[in-house]
Amino acid sequence: MKVDKETYYTPVKNGEKGIEENEQNVKLPLIGVRHWQVLLLFIMVFTAFGFRMILSVAIVAMTDPNASTNPNVPVYDWKDKGSILSAFFWGYIWPQVFAGYAANRFGAKWFLIGTMFVQSLLGISTPLTAAYLGSAGMCMSRALQGVCQGFIFPSVTHQLSQWVPHEERSRLGAFAFGAGPFGTVIAMLISGQIASSWYGWPLIFYIYGGVGLAWCLLFTVSGSNSPAVHPTISKAEKFYIEQSLGHTDEKPSHKVPWISIFKSVPVWAIFVVQLGNNYSMWTLMTQIPNYMSHVMNFNIKDNSTLSALPFLTLWIMSFMFSFTSDSIINKKMVTIGTSRKIFNTIGLVVPAIALIALGFTRSDQPAQGVILLIVAVSFNSACMSGWGLNHMDLSPNHAGTLMGLTNGLSHIAAIIAPLTVQYLVRDEEDPKEWRVIFLLAASLWMLVAVAFIGFGSGEVQPWNEDSEEEKKEKA
Repeated sequence: MKVDKETYYTPVKNGEKGIEENEQNVKLPLIGVRHWQVLLLFIMVFTAFGFRMILSVAIVAMTDPNASTNPNVPVYDWKDKGSILSAFFWGYIWPQVFAGYAANRFGAKWFLIGTMFVQSLLGISTPLTAAYLGSAGMCMSRALQGVCQGFIFPSVTHQLSQWVPHEERSRLGAFAFGAGPFGTVIAMLISGQIASSWYGWPLIFYIYGGVGLAWCLLFTVSGSNSPAVHPTISKAEKFYIEQSLGHTDEKPSHKVPWISIFKSVPVWAIFVVQLGNNYSMWTLMTQIPNYMSHVMNFNIKDNSTLSALPFLTLWIMSFMFSFTSDSIINKKMVTIGTSRKIFNTIGLVVPAIALIALGFTRSDQPAQGVILLIVAVSFNSACMSGWGLNHMDLSPNHAGTLMGLTNGLSHIAAIIAPLTVQYLVRDEEDPKEWRVIFLLAASLWMLVAVAFIGFGSGEVQPWNEDSEEEKKEKA
């Protein structure tokens, strides 16, 4: 039975949990507990992506004696900037599978709080790390921050699978994950302004560390693993969520079908598309400020503002794509799988075309370069309604584990991306050397788009549920 978002009726079957007879026909509030939980996840992802991105701008100021108006702000002569930028992912890839399993097994709340707390302390200590431990210390600090953030996407995916009804998955999922590009925008905007001010780049890390600690306190008080254990959620909203998701267990425990997962073609399709997308997107996310500075010749203030524009449009367009995706699915115009493939293709092919054009843009065409970057990055937001939600389509019971598996392994590409630029771009002011980088990223986007069309799926997989033997063991 389909549940209406405004009002629903609850014919309770024998032995089925439901709301009381006199509570039927209850209207759900416009803003419910599920929306508050998603907002908390939005703030956390926003802060986490800020931590990821501030170094991409800050490192320009950290190595430029003219960046700040204050001559006492520390400046370093580092030749291994690519290694520092990629170090985050040295740590990021390792905890992902465990994080997904742990979130499914124990709930995500305290993993999110603990890792954000440690991340915030490491961020606050960045100026001291740079001063006393140099670039090697920065690599170590960023790798540890990567370990902390390795818990985020598997845990957020698990939280969404517990809190978001199918009818709202694209919208609320895109809202939560859309905090990433929005956090990137704000990080780039304020980082450039702060780095060029009297306070210099250290203040950037103090601000984000403080925001992270504040979020830990907020989520400790208000966060919850699922509707089943939330202390104040209404019976109406709780039943609406659980009827849509198909479970009412307080602590659902499902044995992870590892063999079936590794044999699943749709899971491999997600991994392949995520691998290619991560390489291309992290090439842009780590190198746009560098490209703007050395090829387009923008100063630190203009650089940060213009570098943020592509991610601002990405964030805005993610809502357009997610609402369209939900609409065509709910109206049964296409299947979930077809919708995922349509938006995934838009999110990969259009950016690839823009990057090819960018590769042939000259240094005396800055406006064209900025426009093409905006197109490349912003249209990639369609992927949030493509492979980005596909883990929950394939297996709601193991969504966190799937996200941990594919997200962790695919971010090997994010390690390689800045190192590839460091190796191939010897003269950072030569557009021809950057052309190779952009054409490589575009080619990968095209290839993985085709792979997902051929092998992706939107159907719940048979291994999502326990086998009959496992059900008997539980009984």
